[in-house]
Amino acid sequence: MIDHQAFPWTGARDAEQTGFLQQTAQRHARRRLETSQAEAARLNEAGAALMRRLRGAPPAALAAQWRDYAVDAAHRAALTLDALRQRGDVFIEHEAAGAPPVLDYAYEVAIDGADLPRPCNYMLLRITPPDGVEVFAWKRPYVIIDPRAGHGPGIGGFKPDSQVGVALRDGHPVYFVAFRPHPAPGQKLADVTHAEAHFLREVARAHPEAPKPVVVGNCQGGWATAILAARNPDLAGPIVLNGAPMSYWSGRVGQDPMRYAGGAGLGVTPALVAADLGGGLFDGADLVMNFEMLNPGRTWFRKYYDLFADPSERAIAHFLEFERWWGGFYLMTEAEIRWIVENLFVGDRLGKNEARLEVGRPIDLKAIAAPIIVFASHGDNITPPQQALNWILDTYADEREIEIHGQRIIYMVHEKVGHLGIFVSSSVAKKEHSEVASVMKTIEALAPGLYEMTIDETIGEGRDMRFKVSFYRRSFGDVAHLDDGRGEEAAFAAVARLSETLAETYDATLRPAVQALGRSAGPEMRRKLHPLRMQRWAVSSQNPALASTPALAGQARSQRNPVAQDNPFLMAERLWADAVEAGWNMLRDMRAFSMEATFYAAYATPWMLWYGRSRAERRARRAPGELRALPQVRGALAKLEEGGLAEAVVRMLVLLAGTRNDVRRDRLERSNQVLTTRRPFAAMAPAARAAMIHQQSLIAHFEPEAAIASLPHLLAEPAERREAIGLVEHIVGAPEEMEPRTKHLLQQIRGLLATPALESGAESGGVATGAPTPEARTLGRPAKRTEEPRPDQRRPAKRRAGGRSAAAEAPGA
Repeated sequence: MIDHQAFPWTGARDAEQTGFLQQTAQRHARRRLETSQAEAARLNEAGAALMRRLRGAPPAALAAQWRDYAVDAAHRAALTLDALRQRGDVFIEHEAAGAPPVLDYAYEVAIDGADLPRPCNYMLLRITPPDGVEVFAWKRPYVIIDPRAGHGPGIGGFKPDSQVGVALRDGHPVYFVAFRPHPAPGQKLADVTHAEAHFLREVARAHPEAPKPVVVGNCQGGWATAILAARNPDLAGPIVLNGAPMSYWSGRVGQDPMRYAGGAGLGVTPALVAADLGGGLFDGADLVMNFEMLNPGRTWFRKYYDLFADPSERAIAHFLEFERWWGGFYLMTEAEIRWIVENLFVGDRLGKNEARLEVGRPIDLKAIAAPIIVFASHGDNITPPQQALNWILDTYADEREIEIHGQRIIYMVHEKVGHLGIFVSSSVAKKEHSEVASVMKTIEALAPGLYEMTIDETIGEGRDMRFKVSFYRRSFGDVAHLDDGRGEEAAFAAVARLSETLAETYDATLRPAVQALGRSAGPEMRRKLHPLRMQRWAVSSQNPALASTPALAGQARSQRNPVAQDNPFLMAERLWADAVEAGWNMLRDMRAFSMEATFYAAYATPWMLWYGRSRAERRARRAPGELRALPQVRGALAKLEEGGLAEAVVRMLVLLAGTRNDVRRDRLERSNQVLTTRRPFAAMAPAARAAMIHQQSLIAHFEPEAAIASLPHLLAEPAERREAIGLVEHIVGAPEEMEPRTKHLLQQIRGLLATPALESGAESGGVATGAPTPEARTLGRPAKRTEEPRPDQRRPAKRRAGGRSAAAEAPGA
């Protein structure tokens, strides 16, 4: 028994642990009850339909239906077995070919990481556009980094409607960062990051007229992208983190089971043992097995039953296509998997500025200069929204500090799509990824801050489909609201310290013996006998027992006459399959509950929380009151009365944006048009324009009254004042569309500048509604800045309708 009088802090900790256990039990029980009720309702409905079909059926009819069903089931069994044989053959052929990327596009190797001064198994692929698709060298390139989480590369370009396809159709050059199954000897993650930085330099060299490339990181490729941008802030343009786990301790109590795996395995030591038994290489098949155990009813039963239920050529082709990627297993060095587990999976050091690729060089996410887009989903059980977003709360003091650093962070949370759907789903590619691609065109001119992007409405169909996109300014409270509190993360800190202790003990005692055993026991044979590999090569054409399978499948395909959908025996088969999957789901949920309850019972005790307290400390952040003293803010405020027409217009737009919470689509388009084609903005380089917007945002936020009062100093001439008001009114829209606060502030500015009110903001004055001014036509080349095709390269038939629909409103007006 703990003496709470001697250790008074343990009483509160005991209550906290009890609360976690109660929440875990209640939420798991509620979800299991809801799942069971839904499954029972489906089973009851299917059972009732079966009984109605059987009731009163003549025995002769049942006999005939049984005969038809038995023949069809035999045909389906032959076709399914042959599909599994083909999967085995595909697996063997894929490995023999070196497990190339499973891209749906032709490509050429632009740079091979093996040839770099710090060799690694990564390579940069240049995607070849398919027939009928034209790309332009002056458009912003896309560089896609796929996850190295056990599988091979290619999921980002797995289908025609994919991240690759979206960018190609919009005329962008596309590059893909891929990797080979075997790492280079002694390879470290620092070598990989150096190679990726070299890749970006090569992309910039190949496209000197284009803006900095967009870098898209999928899942584990997301944290790799963030690290790349933090270590090389001068190389990347906007970065996109798709389903990327950045804060590994985060999640909701009672769900998100993947985050408890580190505690269940006692930290990094199992990965070290696995790598030592593998001759210094960690087998990615072990990671894939963890993914499969998250939903065994789907991965171990339903996907095979679905194939048996519909073994058509189309269904088999889809099955083999996915299995080619899912069954490609890649290796890591011991140094790589150790860094990943210690710094990310278990240590969660990235957001604390404690992760280091090399000695003396911590990875500071604040150093990322490029705009960041984060895409997450509530339906993702591998990377829940909290893991994708909580790094923002850990890195910055509040949303104001994001603005001070000139950063733009936009997040988007899908309601249902699962983890793989973020990269694979055609509907997501056509919708979310298409709109993200549109935002890229002007995101660097967006006012610094934290935003949520929502897709509110679909307009049109097919290739002409467009979406109504809105941006909302968000606070840290909005991001924190996605979570249910973060008190339980102290238990993960205990796991982190325990992991370090056990790893040190293993290093000092058993490790030499295990490494010797690994070298002598044949690591290649151990990998070949891994269950995920063995189930593939054992059911392949190499198995003599399956020699007759192709002939049987061909015969079944030619003779098959699918049984009627209302055949009672087929209905009974489906009922059985649903019941089996429901049983697997119950086991899944019981396993998740037991693992989470055990985790809190073991690691949320007062003593374990005390043990891990040193690892629970968060990154030291500035208090909100200290932000004004930062050099960026003081430098901006020192230039309060400096500038001219451009500074005045942007300042007014920022001030007016502060009177609203949302950003409308039409304002986005008008703002983009003004800030890229109008005098004096057309003469500015994108970086200079972004720096000016950053400066004026700081002035408007920290000294709003002085920012308004000093406008006459920026606009000394009456003609300039009229032009500035005309541009601002054009962007914000007609007076009848304005909110009262916006209208009031605009009237105040008019009075200060002694400018008469315009009759109808978007239509009056002719200042901002006609053709571009002569200066805008001659200063610079708009195509290079806005990424719109030059006149001689426009392809109206191939451009997406509403291609600029999500263009970001530069000063957030």
